Amino acid sequence: MMNKIFYIFTCIFLFELTSLNSYSVEPNEILKNKKNEYRARNISKNIRCMICQNQSIDESNAPLAKDLRVLVRKKIIDGKSDKEIYQFLTDRYGDFILLKPALKSNTMVLWFLPFAFFLIGIYVIFLHNKKS
Repeated sequence: MMNKIFYIFTCIFLFELTSLNSYSVEPNEILKNKKNEYRARNISKNIRCMICQNQSIDESNAPLAKDLRVLVRKKIIDGKSDKEIYQFLTDRYGDFILLKPALKSNTMVLWFLPFAFFLIGIYVIFLHNKKS
């Protein structure tokens, strides 16, 4: 009985482990030119799905993510560079669409606030330990 349960859990674990890297790119979206498809995948991995907000458009099943993947591929076919594609998307959706936004004056808080919270947390811990 225990072997059967262990076998079932092992199968479920292996299935979940192998399905983590599945992407939502549909076969009709894939470009015939492998170099361009590789570029499209790299760009898609750095663009945030505006619906899911914690997934890239490469991983998301949302209709907007599909539209953005198609848009990225269309821009690549039109001969746009990666920088031009990122610029188009940030002009249209703002810096939030980038999973790794650039370090600019309006994103400084986004980059440095986690460090500030970390330092405040260390200070609070030391202050608490000093009183104990």
